[in-house]
Amino acid sequence: MMTRHACASLSSASGVARRIGLILLLTALPLPLHADDPADPVRAVPADPPPGTAPAAWMGEPHLSVIPRSAAEADRVAAVTAPATDFTAPEPFEQHPGGAATTRYVPTADAFSQFSENLAFEDELDFKVGNGIFRKLWIGAPSSTKGSDGLGPLYNARSCQNCHIKDGRGHMPDGPDDSRVSAFLRLSVPGGADVPGIPDYIPTSPEPVYGGQLQDLSLAGYLAEARMGVSWREIPVTLSGGEEVTLRAPDYSIDDPAYGAPRDDVMISPRVAPQMIGLGLLEAVPAADILAAADPDDADGDGISGRAQIVWSSEFDQPMLGRFGHKAGNATIFEQSASAFSGDMGLSTPLFPDPSGECSAAQTACRSAPAGQEDGIRDGLEVDRESMDLVSFYSRNLAVPERRNLDDPQVLRGKQIAYETGCTSCHRPKFVTHRLADRDPQSFQLIWPYTDLLLHDMGEGLADHRPESRATGREWRTAPLWGISLNGQVTGVENYLHDGRARSLTEAILWHGGEAQAARDAVVAMPPEDRAALIAWLESL
Repeated sequence: MMTRHACASLSSASGVARRIGLILLLTALPLPLHADDPADPVRAVPADPPPGTAPAAWMGEPHLSVIPRSAAEADRVAAVTAPATDFTAPEPFEQHPGGAATTRYVPTADAFSQFSENLAFEDELDFKVGNGIFRKLWIGAPSSTKGSDGLGPLYNARSCQNCHIKDGRGHMPDGPDDSRVSAFLRLSVPGGADVPGIPDYIPTSPEPVYGGQLQDLSLAGYLAEARMGVSWREIPVTLSGGEEVTLRAPDYSIDDPAYGAPRDDVMISPRVAPQMIGLGLLEAVPAADILAAADPDDADGDGISGRAQIVWSSEFDQPMLGRFGHKAGNATIFEQSASAFSGDMGLSTPLFPDPSGECSAAQTACRSAPAGQEDGIRDGLEVDRESMDLVSFYSRNLAVPERRNLDDPQVLRGKQIAYETGCTSCHRPKFVTHRLADRDPQSFQLIWPYTDLLLHDMGEGLADHRPESRATGREWRTAPLWGISLNGQVTGVENYLHDGRARSLTEAILWHGGEAQAARDAVVAMPPEDRAALIAWLESL
């Protein structure tokens, strides 16, 4: 009798045949598919460190159980990840941006909530239990519901799902009465201790009273810290052909602070929750392959100078390559999740065991509030290790939907324009993940995330002027483009960029500056039909 998992796999367009094809592509390809230029860092296989030197500590990958690539495998990987040169037809397996983990396209709000297609049947229960914890509504302590108490007392949301709406993006409020639950303000002040092992680290400290994040909600009997204020200014832009686009520029403020005025030099950075799909695949991209595209001094003179983000990992007690968050502020999914439990909901975890979350010493009522943890129960924490592992497993296995319309002539033309305009200089199309000993769904997959996972100067228009680790106030991590056009379908609100200011893909492009200024200007000046093709390509991802 065929198992349910086997039936589902065989009945899906992303089943056995695709898995066999991907394996054959990566294990038997005799020659490069595209012209190879060893001088091009996007195409080149990362070189070994010079003799007598060792990689920096932050280049390590202690979160992964890596099976090293052979020389032959490295050659094949270089071939399949080389940039496209033929735009008359889709590339092999381009329909499956998450490799064998790609799920079918679901034309509903559940498009981002499917598990990896290659997830083993016996692991589906862990995914579903992790989803339950992700969706759980937490309450204040003490409570008879001891499995769900410990919220706050100062917080931004009651569940992970409140921010990552249907596993998609959050959004900024359009007006004073609109919900702020999926957006917040990061805070810091200049100065602080240096962090050894992180070159070019920019010292900052949490705001002395309000901490590193503004909590605008609270339990009954406690004062929320403040209210995130946002107002919008309109900026008209005229494109070639006479098309008019209106950008909205935000102004942010800390309104009605309950614990006194913040410091005059407080730095504010608005954030919306990012989409959740494909995180496990990004976590499995070799650090060396990411670093191969870095060009911090713009040695090749193309105007693009991507830099690696380096962050301190509380999980591994060492500096690591940052991958997650709008400024790549976390190195692993586990730590990203633990940070959210602490900062967004005030819940203690194995990494951040303080049950008061972000409450500062000046917030005495919050510091003395009852905690939702008891000796001998849940490791004495509000979110124990088992729960953290399940939420991380869920987040790691949220699947990327398959591409749509990728053989449409307009979409193919848009792809060519993206390459010719320079979009793919930062939105790097392809990687092959590590071969992993213990994570089959993410192991040795050809993926198409359209990001280089590096920091880039995006210009004054998008600057938040708030450093994070070594990222400056003008730098942001290149956002992955897979699934980007489905966010409106998933959440009911179409918005883009780190603070959701862009209401369309065209607006998002027009906000690009700094290293992306030339590409942005090319889009403004190109014939309207080429611009429409570029948008059609983005909508196919």
